[in-house]
Formats: sequence, structure tokens, C-alpha cells
Amino acid sequence: MNRLALLFLLLLMVTTTAPAQEKDKPAYRLFNKKGRHISYGKMLDELEKADVVLFGEQHNDPIAHWLQLEVAKDLYQAHPRRFVIGTEMFEADVQLVLNEYMAGQVPEANFEQESRPWPNYKTDYRPVLRYAKEKNIPVVATNVPRRYAAVVSGGGMKALDTLSEDAKRYIAPLPVEVDMNLPGYKGMLRMFGSGTHGNTKSENIVQAQALKDATMAHFILRQVAQGMQVLHLNGAYHSDNFEGIGWYLKQGQPDIKTRTITTVLQDELEKLTEENEEKADYIIVVPSGMTRTY
Repeated sequence: MNRLALLFLLLLMVTTTAPAQEKDKPAYRLFNKKGRHISYGKMLDELEKADVVLFGEQHNDPIAHWLQLEVAKDLYQAHPRRFVIGTEMFEADVQLVLNEYMAGQVPEANFEQESRPWPNYKTDYRPVLRYAKEKNIPVVATNVPRRYAAVVSGGGMKALDTLSEDAKRYIAPLPVEVDMNLPGYKGMLRMFGSGTHGNTKSENIVQAQALKDATMAHFILRQVAQGMQVLHLNGAYHSDNFEGIGWYLKQGQPDIKTRTITTVLQDELEKLTEENEEKADYIIVVPSGMTRTY
């Protein structure tokens, strides 16, 4: 091949490959907490060593839901006999019907009628439950029943003292400590119009959030005590900045090995913005324009 023909071939290759590179549209990028790119495989190697993996999602993000299923599959392959999935999306008082469905004792339609699933259950969470059912993976409903969170929103933690012993089976052991100086809870106070203590209504709302965090941690720790690894699916706000559920896990078991994942939206995917650094051990960055599930 003469030089002119070789030059023409090189030019042809450049002009045909450059546009493809410019139009590349990745669905997500994965970073560690320091803002460095990390591969899924490297993250998985580290997740396999954890007692608990808190996977924080944006509830309407399809990429997070897909990756939750993929992480569940891979962690199950690593620990097939001691792997459990925990879910914020189901409240503790529906554990019986959840168990019955997972065991094949009740039809799926009845389970979905009686378990109070979230409106986006069929698109976002049913694939995980169906996979767990297929592989006989236990699924734990970890969230506090919303009626008890409402009790706290209206009357503070002290209002829980009036509940029956049967009711208290579905919440974290009382009394529940709430550190109102944690940045996440202080942020909630500001959100509701009170940056300092003293606004009873705002503090009650924060305490209701803390009750959810403490209850989810309580049911997670039960599984860890039995030697199980737990993949827990929850809204990112419940585990971002190593607070929320993670804080209560540490109170109950200081030496617990926890890894956190969060999901954030950015216009650009090549670099993690400073505000999103240190939010979790691993940060999934999804394009701001990604299609939402609702």
C-alpha cells in the first residue's frame, strides 16, 4: 500500500470514529467517595466483604433500580447461603404476608393487595422480589409502619410509650435516641423552617425520620446477628453522609462493616461535583435528563 493510500485510510478512520465518540451517552458513572472513577467489579469486591450494604436510591431512578438488582444477583452469588435483602419499601407489620409470598403460599396478586406496596412497586421493586423468590433469598420488611411514624410526627417519641406491646414489635426498642445535632437532621430542621431546637412541630417530624432510621437499623442488625450479609434498599436520604441508618447501625454494633452506595443526578458525568463527594463509599452519577419511572 503506497503512502497516499495509507494516509487516505487513516483519515477515513478518524472521520468515521470521531462522531461516534462525541455521541457517546453513558447511562451512569461510578465514583468512590473521593471522586475517583471506580469500576463496578472493584466496588463489588469491596461490597462482598461488608456485613451490610446500604444502597441509597432516588426512588424514581431506573438506573439505581437496575443496579440494585445486579448487586443483589452478584452478592447472592458470593454468599448464597447467608444473603438477605432488606427493604425500606415494606413495613415491618407486613412481614408475614411477605414471607407467605416468598414461600409460594399465597398468589402474587394477593401479596400485592395486602402488603401496601409503593405505587412504583411493579416497575422498580418487583424484579428484585421475583429474583429473591426464585433463589429463595429471604426478604425483610424493615420500615416502621407509617401509622407509628405519624404518631411521632404528632406527639414526639414520647407518644410511642402509649402503644401496646404487640405494636412495639414493629419498631426499634424504646427509648430511641435521636441526635438532633447530626447534619442530616439539622438540615431537615432548616427545611421545615427551624434551624434550631425549640420548634416542636419541626422536631417531631425529624424524630419521625429518626424512628424510621432506627427501626430499619434494628431489623438489619437482627439479620447480622444471625451471620447474614444484608443488602438494604432505601432512599438515599436514609444513608447519605454515613448518617441515618448507618449511624444507628454503629450505635447497636460499633464494629459492624457497612458500605454505602448513593445515587445522584448531574448534568456532566465525567467528574463528580464537590457537593457529591463523601456522600457515600460509592456514588452512582446518573444524567440529569435520565427518564424517570414516575
